Amino acid sequence: MNELIRKELADLINKEVAFEGALLTVTFVDCSKDLRDATIGVSVLPSGLTGTALKKLRQNTGLLANALQKRTRLRHIPRFRWEIDATEEKAEGVEALLKKIREGEIE
Repeated sequence: MNELIRKELADLINKEVAFEGALLTVTFVDCSKDLRDATIGVSVLPSGLTGTALKKLRQNTGLLANALQKRTRLRHIPRFRWEIDATEEKAEGVEALLKKIREGEIE
């Protein structure tokens, strides 16, 4: 269920919600066991637009939920809870630190 919702939402966001100057990726969906709630992780580049992206996603939640229901024919669409997935940023930080260690800048 999580993967179906992730794929469909990613496509819907690209078609229905315009993000000028930003790249938004749906990285994960985690539905509750009763399928009433879904936490949706998104990655936004550049990271300075994360607040704007979250605001726009929250404003368009109803539109996205309705379109998702039509596409999937699910009886019940979970309530969306949007959050930023900072995994990429953390990985970049670790890579930069490892590079400094290899180059001898940090002991």
